[in-house]
Amino acid sequence: MSIIAPPVDMTGYREQLARLVEEQNAVILAHNYQPAWVKELADFTGDSLYLSQRARDTDATTIIFAGVRFMAETAKILSPERRVFLPAEDAECSLADSITTAELIEWKSRYPEAIVVAYVNTSAAVKALADVCCTSANAVEIVESIPPDREVLFLPDQFLGAYVQRITGHPGMHIWMGECHVHADISPQHLADKMAQNPLATLMIHPECGCTTPALYQLADASGGPTSQRIRILSTNQMIEEAKRSTAAHVLVATEIGIMSDLISANPAVRFEAVNPRARCPYMNRVTPERLVETLRDHVGEVHVDQEIAAKARLAVERMVDPELRAWG
Repeated sequence: MSIIAPPVDMTGYREQLARLVEEQNAVILAHNYQPAWVKELADFTGDSLYLSQRARDTDATTIIFAGVRFMAETAKILSPERRVFLPAEDAECSLADSITTAELIEWKSRYPEAIVVAYVNTSAAVKALADVCCTSANAVEIVESIPPDREVLFLPDQFLGAYVQRITGHPGMHIWMGECHVHADISPQHLADKMAQNPLATLMIHPECGCTTPALYQLADASGGPTSQRIRILSTNQMIEEAKRSTAAHVLVATEIGIMSDLISANPAVRFEAVNPRARCPYMNRVTPERLVETLRDHVGEVHVDQEIAAKARLAVERMVDPELRAWG
C-alpha cells in the first residue's frame, strides 16, 4: 500500500499543532504528494497553485506549506503580506532545480522574440523571467493561446513539453530538457509491464511521467478502441476528480505515490495501484511532526522572495489564470 504512516505517535503533536495554529492564526497546506498523516493535519490539500490560491483567500496571517520550496515561494508571491514557512528547509525539487536563471537568460538570448512558458514547478526567480506560467492541467490551453508564428520556450519539464507539443501541434515550440527525477523514473517499461499484467485495468498518467510519450502513441494507434478507453493523461487534481466518478474496478496510477491516499479516500470502491510503487519523492517526505511543531513554535524556515522578483513572477501567474492578460502581440 502506498500510504506512508506517521513516524511516531501523533497524539501529542496534534494537540500542540492545534494550539499553535490557533494562537498564530495559521493555515496548514499539504500537497497531494505528502504522506497521508501530513494531509490529515492540513486545512487544505491539493496541488501547489490551488493551495496558494486557497491560502490567499483566507484571513490567516501565517502560511505553513508542507511541500517543497517552489510551492512555498508561490504562496509568498500570491500573499506577499503573509508570513510563509516551509517546515522542511531542505525540501527542494529536482524539476525546479533543472533550470537556473542564468540558463534561462542564455536560452532567451537565442530566441529574443519567443514567449516563455514556465511550468509552476519552477523557482520564483525563473517565473520572474517568464511571460506566463502554466500548470499540467492548463499547459495545452496556454500554448494554444500563443499565435503559431511566435516561437515558444517551454520549461522545464521535457515530458510535459512533449505532451503539449503533440496535443497542440504548435510549430514553434522549443522544450527545455529538464525532468522530475521521480516522474522520469516511471518508465515506458513500467507502463508496459503493468498493462500486460492487468489487461482490464484503466490507467491515469501524469504528463510529467517518462511513460507519457509511449502512452500517447498507444492512444493514437488505438483509434478509439479499448486501449484509448483505458488511458487518461491527467494533472494531479484531475486524477482526484476522475477517481471520484470512476466506475472501474482497477485503476493503475502513474505519478508520485503520495497521491494514492487521496485517490483511495475519493473512491474506496476502486482498487488503485501504482505503476511504479517506488515512485516516492524524497523531498516531499522531509516533513516530520517535530519540524511542523518547530516551524510554528520557533518560526523556523520562513520563505522570503525579493519584492521585484515577486512582482514579475506574480504577473506570469496572473496571465496563467486570466486570459485577458495574455496579449502576445
